[in-house]
Amino acid sequence: MQIAHRGEYEWKLRTRALTLGKRTLVMGILNATPDSFSDGGEYVSPDTALQHALYMLDHGADIIDIGGESTRPGTAAGTTDAVSTDEEQARILPLIRSLIHTRPDTIISVDTYRASTARVAIDAGAEIVNDVSGMLWDRDMASTCAELRCGVVAMHTRGLPSEWATQPRLEPGRIIPTVMDELRETASRLMLAGCNQSSIVLDPGFGFGKIGNENWTLLHEMDRLQELGFPLLAGLSRKGFLGDTLRDPAGATPPAPQQRDEATAAANVMAAIAGAHIVRVHDVQRTREAVTIADRLREAAL
Repeated sequence: MQIAHRGEYEWKLRTRALTLGKRTLVMGILNATPDSFSDGGEYVSPDTALQHALYMLDHGADIIDIGGESTRPGTAAGTTDAVSTDEEQARILPLIRSLIHTRPDTIISVDTYRASTARVAIDAGAEIVNDVSGMLWDRDMASTCAELRCGVVAMHTRGLPSEWATQPRLEPGRIIPTVMDELRETASRLMLAGCNQSSIVLDPGFGFGKIGNENWTLLHEMDRLQELGFPLLAGLSRKGFLGDTLRDPAGATPPAPQQRDEATAAANVMAAIAGAHIVRVHDVQRTREAVTIADRLREAAL
């Protein structure tokens, strides 16, 4: 079995650093939204959301990623019809504050593409800004992250969620070159704005403007992304292309997102073997067990 080399990094966050590469870190997803594709509405209540965050921490999450707006396919995210900034912040800020109060050592990431939300979330105690747009949907995001001196996750995204269903497909041979070239541009944009290279993690953006088999090609060749020279995050959890693969041959609808956790665990093992430093997931315990096996295999190959 070919196991990709995975570089080791010290990821500089707002007030601390995380070692990346010695083991695969798990980022637990906490959607404080009524309409996320997988768990919309489950954690809108602040108390329920807090309890779920604590559950994920107790079952192996290294980071809690809190978001207040869905970016599932077809939403208005990134447009003037998107959820308002005030609503997004009202959903996430009480949760960030209560989690920091309850577990002061928690490393929190804020899932937002808005610079103003990033600023207030970092002020409330978050350490990382996770921008699914790669700092493209808000022109102030790169400079804001530089000013805040926080950790950054920058994702590769093609177009807007409202455009994904109709945008042109990529030829198989262009998927990895396109993702790599545009991630290089994103990293350069961040560093030109003043972000330290050591604060940046890159995410190839599974499902974000990649359709069907484009995602399988991206996963199959993910090891090539090591050439970028940055730590990598893989967000495969419950994605539609996993569900499509599990679809009954008779043509029944694919399994619901909550029924894709075994497939997610398998995909995350592949991502870890391909060199992912962090995996972002809904089911933390199952993922922690799966990537522990992948990491043990990596150790045996050294």
